[in-house]
Amino acid sequence: MCREHATTSSPVFSRAGELQVSGDNQAELDSYFDTRQFRFHGPDGFETDYAGLANYFKTIRAAFDDRSIRRGIVVAEANYIACQTWIEGTFVREFTQSPAGALAPNGQRVVWDLANIFRFDDQGRIIEEWVRTDYRSFLRQLGAPGK
Repeated sequence: MCREHATTSSPVFSRAGELQVSGDNQAELDSYFDTRQFRFHGPDGFETDYAGLANYFKTIRAAFDDRSIRRGIVVAEANYIACQTWIEGTFVREFTQSPAGALAPNGQRVVWDLANIFRFDDQGRIIEEWVRTDYRSFLRQLGAPGK
């Protein structure tokens, strides 16, 4: 994939993120991914496929209201895009997929501060994603026990 192709894929990952967070238009969301070969690599060795990522976002939508996503710095190179991402939501129902297990809502606004790297196939679909985040801050915002 050439540099221009990675740069033109920028709207793809932005729109895909919006659809994951909102839960709108699953067919459109699916079109942005190679749903059969996609691999997700998360913090602490968390690995999943497209269905696993979709289920994770389903639990986010179930637990958080007023969700939004925004992107910061975006760097494109070959068939990769790296970016800053912030996902926000108000924690109003149980979150079953927190890093500490199921947590009761605390009514607070929560911000995931993420660093993402996306790899695209030759058709411009997302085929792989790596994510890093500050779980300590995230868990503190969720009201998880500990320091």
